[in-house]
Amino acid sequence: MGAAYIIDAVRIPRAIGKVGKGAYSGIHPQHLAARVLAALHERNGFDTAEVDDVIWGCSAQMGLQGGDMGRMAALDAGYDIRASGVTLDRFCGSGLTAVNFAAAQAMAGMEDLLVAGGTEMMSYVNDYGAKLREAGVPSPGGVGTGNQRLRRKHPQSHQGVCADAIASLEGISREELDAYALESQRRAARAIAEGRFARSLVPMVDDAGKVILDHEEYPRPDTTLEALAELKPAFAQIADLPLDAEGTTFRKLILERYPGLEIRHVHHAGNSSGVVDGAAALLIASESYVERRGLTPRARIVATANQGDDPTLMLNAPVPAARKVLAKAGLTPDDIDLWEVNEAFAVVTVKFLRDMGIPHEKLNVNGGAIALGHPIGATGAILVGTVLDELERQNLKRGLVTMCAAGGMAPALIIERV
Repeated sequence: MGAAYIIDAVRIPRAIGKVGKGAYSGIHPQHLAARVLAALHERNGFDTAEVDDVIWGCSAQMGLQGGDMGRMAALDAGYDIRASGVTLDRFCGSGLTAVNFAAAQAMAGMEDLLVAGGTEMMSYVNDYGAKLREAGVPSPGGVGTGNQRLRRKHPQSHQGVCADAIASLEGISREELDAYALESQRRAARAIAEGRFARSLVPMVDDAGKVILDHEEYPRPDTTLEALAELKPAFAQIADLPLDAEGTTFRKLILERYPGLEIRHVHHAGNSSGVVDGAAALLIASESYVERRGLTPRARIVATANQGDDPTLMLNAPVPAARKVLAKAGLTPDDIDLWEVNEAFAVVTVKFLRDMGIPHEKLNVNGGAIALGHPIGATGAILVGTVLDELERQNLKRGLVTMCAAGGMAPALIIERV
């Protein structure tokens, strides 16, 4: 088994994911992907004809986000036609899974040079889904609520209702979640002010080279605890919306597995991940390719893992995934210098800190999706670049990335600076 190396990582700024409000509104989703693919080539000068595959994550593969974005974006970016491409979906874990798949190919000696990453244009996805619902067409890409047979086996609820259910089961208060959310905003504001994202960040530009966006559009650095306390819970009404003629609701789906649970609605827009558009890409090479081309890697991929967990609660797989990837690497939590765990909802990271027994000073040190936003299929790739940049900035050695995904899953990855 050979090694897989990260040569570089790039991303565009995250834009507000609402039609007519975000900077990327009206842009084709493939253009976001093409921008980071082109930037990766511009920065590193590799021969795109030698790219064995572009492995791309995209969760909502419908409408303009359908049609194998990995291949089409590579063509849009000017890659040689010999650079193949594929697109995958592991819901929120799509971008990280793309990186893990690329690493596995390189480590196995099956491929030598790969690009991995992801894109999600939430402004388009939400608008497209709303139009489908208005037309009476079921939206593709669901997590099992529309499949009656699967529902009987594994009832799956709305992710926000799941977050509230987990907080209720774990005895985690809204005050604790809000305090975590405020800290995410504070850390993100500091990171932006100090230029901590500068190495990976490339501006989004149009075909004429005009800058569309060169900074993070979502953060709210003026957030206060008082302002967070005034926000209404976001998922109380959603929990009781009828899903079918039998009166099934998201709340009832959870109660099928956890009867008698009193779900306290503690998550809201301020302690949940932001809805944004974004894209990110990493250049990954095998050990033999690095040696042949005289490349200088930034990091080595130590181990990857995938873990399934209860699909009814959906969001609890990051802890077992982290433990699994640590065991594969022969490491303990003390061997990890920095952790990136996606802030899908504040309860995910608050529970992770509690269960793993790690200090908050090592986790999401530059804020997370609560402050910066969560472009579903791109986030995992973004987090790998984020932890790599920060390991270099602090002159540290190892980082671990994991994130929850719909269906009760979590991919995980450990990298080590070279």
